[in-house]
Amino acid sequence: MANAYTLDFEKPLLELERKIADLQQVGRERSIDISQELGQLETKLVTLREHIYDHLTPIQRVQVARHPRRPYTLDYLSTIFTDFIELHGDRLYRDDPSIVGGWARLAGVSVMVIGHQKGRDTKENLKRNFGMPHPEGYRKAMRLMRLAAKFSAPVITLIDTPGAYPGIGAEERGQSEALARSILEMSALPTPIVAVVIGEGGSGGALALGVADRILMLENSVYSVISPEGCAAILWKDATLRERAADALKLTAEDLVGLGIVDEIVPEPVGGAHTDPDATAEALRASLVTHITELRKVRPDRLVRRRADKYAAIGAFSES
Repeated sequence: MANAYTLDFEKPLLELERKIADLQQVGRERSIDISQELGQLETKLVTLREHIYDHLTPIQRVQVARHPRRPYTLDYLSTIFTDFIELHGDRLYRDDPSIVGGWARLAGVSVMVIGHQKGRDTKENLKRNFGMPHPEGYRKAMRLMRLAAKFSAPVITLIDTPGAYPGIGAEERGQSEALARSILEMSALPTPIVAVVIGEGGSGGALALGVADRILMLENSVYSVISPEGCAAILWKDATLRERAADALKLTAEDLVGLGIVDEIVPEPVGGAHTDPDATAEALRASLVTHITELRKVRPDRLVRRRADKYAAIGAFSES
């Protein structure tokens, strides 16, 4: 299973891990002291892993963001939050399992948490539609946001989707309207909103939960209006040019902080969030507590005004 989830650029790490395992087996079988050789290999493994993850290319960040063992929304709901009560349905059509949401507590504060949810295996992915919501998923999210605003509770969104579902049924039920409506309502919601990109933030499906007072990104997450494969297919008619597209899209957390779109990068353990989910959750929890505490001190009217100013400033240019 570990081999199946090894990314291409991690293969040198896998080889070292195999050598360490072989050496440990030899030491056990022959009852010899291998501590010195083992220590050297383990030090080399740590150093190599740090070097690889310090120099990831944009397309490699995309691969880490899509890692099948990466923590999802429900994982964070069980580690960062307490007393989670899931709420279902959009009161118009049906419940969409691709988006989960409900009341929870963060450091004793009642919050509304809403996030995309992928599956771990084929059965769950079919149930969750691979994390690609239908319009009823976004309408459910909007219903929960209105409920949060009614009780002046902060809203936290966890973004992790390749995009909204583009199927015929979704289009017939107004997918584009649901996305646009969500963006519109979030822009004027009179309660604090913090959005966190925890994995793959793709297309309008991510943007529809991304209008917030503070936008955070996990270190190895990505955020873009289109996937690298989709961009390459449209621009160059060749999806294999995804590496070139990823470079051009400026989709990494570091790029987006530099562009003034993202407010903070939440650090991950070396090797990605999936290598130590508890440490990742603790770092994210601390960041969320800080931002929610600050935002709850701001009056609702000023909050909305500052949110509008934040987005108006994105993409601004000057002429000389």
